[in-house]
Amino acid sequence: MALVAVEQYFPKAQRVIDDGLAARLLPLGALIFVRFLRFRWMRDWIIGLSEKSNTGIWGGLLCRKRYIDEKLVASRSKIEALVNLGAGFDTRSYRLPALSSLPVWEVDQCENVRAKEKRLHKAFGTIPANVKLVVADFDRGDLGSILAAQGYSAAKQTFFVWEAVTQYLTEQGVRATFDWLAKAAPGSRLAFTYVRKSFLDGKTFYGWESGYRRFVASKIWLFGMEPEDCQSFLNGYGWRIIEDVGYHELADKYITPTGRRLASTPVERMVYAERV
Repeated sequence: MALVAVEQYFPKAQRVIDDGLAARLLPLGALIFVRFLRFRWMRDWIIGLSEKSNTGIWGGLLCRKRYIDEKLVASRSKIEALVNLGAGFDTRSYRLPALSSLPVWEVDQCENVRAKEKRLHKAFGTIPANVKLVVADFDRGDLGSILAAQGYSAAKQTFFVWEAVTQYLTEQGVRATFDWLAKAAPGSRLAFTYVRKSFLDGKTFYGWESGYRRFVASKIWLFGMEPEDCQSFLNGYGWRIIEDVGYHELADKYITPTGRRLASTPVERMVYAERV
């Protein structure tokens, strides 16, 4: 979300995503980082360093958020609830007008939820009435029971956001979440990201050896899939892929029109699916 906040310093025509709320929800340390980057020379330098050491991460993150926002707004007339799995400091529940009357459940680990509660109270004076912040651990908790206790019903046609989470979970945790998603109402939508298994297995580094050392060798990223296996995986849980897109496709759609030069990364991909 710090990167999203930095994006707001670019002229509107050059922004990949508009989010005037991002900086207001950031913790102090991240906010200080963002403030330094209000200077164009500093911003260009930091983004340049990022592109060298983490090629495509900056642009890929912005693109995936823009993509999810667009799919969510486009499906608003078809859904009755939003469940953001691993919401972190994400702001879409508060900044997208189409969601203002939609029941929203934001799920994350306890320390993230408590930190966000504080920032929301500072920004709005209270947590918006349509939003519930829910504490859960995908690898250990019973997500269905936890959300049911917070008033969520699986009978609602729901849009599920699962952004940049699956790679941090064990396969057991991913499958347990999909076991719960299999009970979603037909017509529900799911937008989630995944990291390529070939990268996690060390078969292909995609030009990002530093990322492999940082995230894979240190056992931070655990789970991955390949595009050719994704549909069969989802079939077992009653979901049909509408789109499985690479970040180069998202970059062509969202970055190229801005005139900026930001690389994309093949390490992570984006899936948009429907419960059948």
